[in-house]
Amino acid sequence: MFAISVGYGIVLPALPFLLERVAGSADPAALSRHTGLLTGAYILAIFLFAPMWGRLSDRRGRRPVLLVGLIGFAATALIFATAESLPLLYAGRFLSGLFAAAITPVAYALVGDHAPSKAWRAHRFAMINIAGMAGFFVGPLLGGLVAGSAGKLSVATGDRLLLTPFIAVVALALAAALMVRALLPAAVRRQASMVVAPRVQADRAVVLRLRAVAFVTALAVGSFEVGLALRGKQILGLDATHIGAMFAECSLVMFIVQALVFSPFIDPARTRWLIAPGLATLAAGLAMVPLAESALAMTVAVALIAASAGILSPVATYWASLGSTETQGADLGRMTAAASLGQAVGSTAGGFLFDVELLPYAGFTVTAVIVAAGLLASLPLPRLLRPVADDQADRQRNQGLQQ
Repeated sequence: MFAISVGYGIVLPALPFLLERVAGSADPAALSRHTGLLTGAYILAIFLFAPMWGRLSDRRGRRPVLLVGLIGFAATALIFATAESLPLLYAGRFLSGLFAAAITPVAYALVGDHAPSKAWRAHRFAMINIAGMAGFFVGPLLGGLVAGSAGKLSVATGDRLLLTPFIAVVALALAAALMVRALLPAAVRRQASMVVAPRVQADRAVVLRLRAVAFVTALAVGSFEVGLALRGKQILGLDATHIGAMFAECSLVMFIVQALVFSPFIDPARTRWLIAPGLATLAAGLAMVPLAESALAMTVAVALIAASAGILSPVATYWASLGSTETQGADLGRMTAAASLGQAVGSTAGGFLFDVELLPYAGFTVTAVIVAAGLLASLPLPRLLRPVADDQADRQRNQGLQQ
């Protein structure tokens, strides 16, 4: 998770500057469109292929799928870094997303296979998310620093410097593949029967609501990421280093929030009450971005968006994972696909709507309205996600399994 998050985050602050070189144009409208489409292509590939990888891991095991994903991700990172035309940029970005799709749902499913309790599952999910946030913290900082330095050098020297972070991504992904090969079990071992699952998890309407939460959260994040990069470059006049620092702030806030929410001091069952407040905060943060004229105001808006997204994504995934047994990989693959579709739509819309004259900053305001609609749909979730059994029944089940 750390490796693929670094690989994704490295590109974000550098993408507008990389496009200028490859496309040979500095037209703001064209750069906005391509920035959104390239980001969306990566996420669209995750949407298309995450369920397939999840189903494959249910049948063939988690380790082989993780190995293919990491090795493929390393190879496609080099394709993107060395691309000299727009079609190759799009191909490299799409292929990177295809192989990244094998990582997230399968990593969550692997945790679910070995989960002896709901608390254990929640805390390990948090650790996976924190690893991803750490990668997203490092990636934009590294990409911003390198892109900023490359812009001050000659074309040939700058192009060689831009390869450096991608080589680091390749090394990270291959190192992770070696660790997976050496440390993970080849066979799937499931202990889901030791976890008391909510009865409502069988209700398709509840599952769809959870996927809707994942969708609108990821849509907001995708639109925000592209809008932040474009607003920083075209409106605020920031260089890649400063843009990377803002993305790093997002990761740091998410890291802190997830560590608190999924700490041993908070009962995982209570996290269902955070969904509606999280969506309300996310909508408020998005609406605040276009109004932020100072560095402090922008920092507050970024923190609100990061904190709410950092809560919503893992909470929705955690509740969606409960009740899955034999098809856990496929179920979590569909959850990942829902989030990826949202991020693909948000990223693409963020690029196209950024400079619309009739509605300035439409990428932020329209997304805020969609998140508010998701808030209304999420209001019944705390009641519907109420566990069916109390702690005594949970203990009795565990005692019976041990006997």
